[in-house]
Amino acid sequence: MSRSVSPSRHYPPAPQQKRAVLPILPSEEQQGFVWTPGLKAVLDIGSTKTTCLIGQGLKNGGLRVLSWGWRRSEGVNSGAIVDTIQLERVIRATVGDAERKISRRIRDVTVNLACGTPRSYHVDTFLASNGREVTEDDILHLYGQARHEATEHDRRIVQAMPLGFNIDETLTVLNPCGQRCERLVGKFHIVDAQTSALHTLDAVLRKAELRAVDLLSNPIASGLAVLDHDERDLGVTVVDMGAGTTTLAVFARGRVLYTRHIRVGGDHITRDIAQSLSIQLETAERLKTLYGVAYASADDTSIPIALPVSHRNIVRQITRADLVRAIAPRVEETLEMLRYELDGAGLGRPAEGRVILTGGGALLNGIDAVAAEILNRPVQVRSPATIRGLPESDHPSIWAGFSTAAGLLAWAAGARDRFCLAEHEAAPRGIAWRFANFLRRKS
Repeated sequence: MSRSVSPSRHYPPAPQQKRAVLPILPSEEQQGFVWTPGLKAVLDIGSTKTTCLIGQGLKNGGLRVLSWGWRRSEGVNSGAIVDTIQLERVIRATVGDAERKISRRIRDVTVNLACGTPRSYHVDTFLASNGREVTEDDILHLYGQARHEATEHDRRIVQAMPLGFNIDETLTVLNPCGQRCERLVGKFHIVDAQTSALHTLDAVLRKAELRAVDLLSNPIASGLAVLDHDERDLGVTVVDMGAGTTTLAVFARGRVLYTRHIRVGGDHITRDIAQSLSIQLETAERLKTLYGVAYASADDTSIPIALPVSHRNIVRQITRADLVRAIAPRVEETLEMLRYELDGAGLGRPAEGRVILTGGGALLNGIDAVAAEILNRPVQVRSPATIRGLPESDHPSIWAGFSTAAGLLAWAAGARDRFCLAEHEAAPRGIAWRFANFLRRKS
């Protein structure tokens, strides 16, 4: 069934040039993170590119990248691993590029979670304290109970993030230790994924001589890269528009309340252009990058575009209207899906606030205006906060496509301790000590 641009939507005149993406520069204090010492390596396996960053947190705030590598992805389609041999080869090459720059071998990496159909939901657990004082053991009990109740034989829990605790169903606190109550309720945000897909990812990494020490959902990583502490506290939605998937995460009260992965992204727009204009995918991607606009305007029919059609210098003339007819319906479809997810999340005010777009797909001209209209929320496009050590670029906005990698590095460097405690993590002082330390940081 063919698509057409909705005549009911009206947007400002389409821009003639790519506009700058607004960067933010939060310090460590603004982000609310305390970096842990040592080098950290992260691996972002995307549908179009695979990126490895090696870096560390700085005492004066921010992060420094000491080495990097990226290659065109193979063996991945819309977040799913479809060819393990190709993916292993790409990972080896990407990590090898990063290792050579610092003449150092790495083994442990923090990896983005895109495969295995990630799922996000809340679990409430409770205990009857019968008027006694709540202890750290009580909190550990609720935490273990939440993980137990969320466990399914075909899915693996990736994150179990405490959201807060209700004292006798009247008072919500971050750390209930020392409170006296009859009933204590713990609220936890669970992110899980299909066990089989995670086993496949683990096997590919092992063959590439790597070990995933942690996994992080793509939209959470992007939120760490483009938001500051105040924004995560007041409430904001981050939408990472990738090539194979579009993901969202809702932040509020310093917590991640909700995530969602939608298997539609920029590659689908490229394929729509290629099919509509009967051209190769490479040419379609170039047209989207150079001339693409997210919505139709009255000037489109008067803007010509020279389209090479063969190696014999034969040129076909089209107009931007032809290009927009292929782009706009898919953009609107994707944003309508996002609106459906946000409206159906049941989060109330936290999901009704500002939306931050990032990722390579957010660089499409005019997409912020379309998103503001469809989502009925203020919308802003951002690239990651400045991370020292990345190569210079004449177009800083391209770093919007590296939001996930940047957020992974922040997570590995210490941001994870602000959000969750991974039960599988081997810690010198054990899970009880780490959970107690986690609670003390919330006090």
